[in-house]
Amino acid sequence: MNTPFAMLAVLLPVSVLAIQAEPVPSKAIAHRFLALGGQTRIVEEDGRTSWTYPESSRDGQLLANGHILLVLSKSDARPHGAVVELVPDSSGESGKSGKIVFEYVGTQSEINTAQRLANGNTMLVEAGDRPRVVEVNAKGAIQHETPLTSQTSNHHMESRMTRVLPNGNYLVPQLLDKVVREYAPSGAILAEFKTPNDPPDAWPFTAIRLPDGNTLVTCTHANIVVEFDPKGAIVWQLSNTDFAKPLLNDPCGAQRLPNGNTVICSYAIGADRTKLLEVTRDKKLVWSFCEPEGPGVHEVQILSTNGAAITDVPLR
Repeated sequence: MNTPFAMLAVLLPVSVLAIQAEPVPSKAIAHRFLALGGQTRIVEEDGRTSWTYPESSRDGQLLANGHILLVLSKSDARPHGAVVELVPDSSGESGKSGKIVFEYVGTQSEINTAQRLANGNTMLVEAGDRPRVVEVNAKGAIQHETPLTSQTSNHHMESRMTRVLPNGNYLVPQLLDKVVREYAPSGAILAEFKTPNDPPDAWPFTAIRLPDGNTLVTCTHANIVVEFDPKGAIVWQLSNTDFAKPLLNDPCGAQRLPNGNTVICSYAIGADRTKLLEVTRDKKLVWSFCEPEGPGVHEVQILSTNGAAITDVPLR
């Protein structure tokens, strides 16, 4: 993926505080990223915000053509949420964010996730009495629908960061059901990864199928991140006991980087107002993003590291 925003004007300076629970590495890490949540924005490697969108978002993706795909939270204007694709404005004029070139308006309670597919279609998940994965074409017409097996008493807690796997199946974190399920397009459940009962409220939010076949899962209110093998056994776990300070506070979004490290969103904001952190496989903290104010990051896409764009399909 290229970095089409290098020329964007800086709209809003961001104050970044340094925090490091481990010794500072010999080469400092700097990331450029798309942050989704109460603030929808792109943050440059120097900590400055170069682009913003005026609505809160649930999920999003910087596309290869430089457009941005956003899942917008439900609001008075969009009572059931929406997915939009926009061409970001680069004029730097206040109040300008970009032109919408695609929009799918939700038909149920809300939309929590979306992903642009290689064939140009967009996968999204609607929460409601009929939870479902749908794939729509460039005109917003539904091309395929997969029903989800889920509790429906709490629509908001049905599912989160669903992704289409290379085999065409769907990997779906289901919060109150406390399980990550792999669905065939027919709706058949092919695999289940059940999150721990202890600590409580280990609600799965982001599930990432790793190259070795394992599945990495963030577990929100339990403040843990776990990795399952293909049989559903936990083979790795990260918690606040691995840090000098409690940096994990409602871990929601996450991304596995090409170097094997993992970036995790601390949505409710951890110690010293840590919003993002990067850890190695051996649980060493190597980077964090902190701000003195503002909401946490719901989901993230790391776009570049130390000036080098991430060109692989992001694992997030």
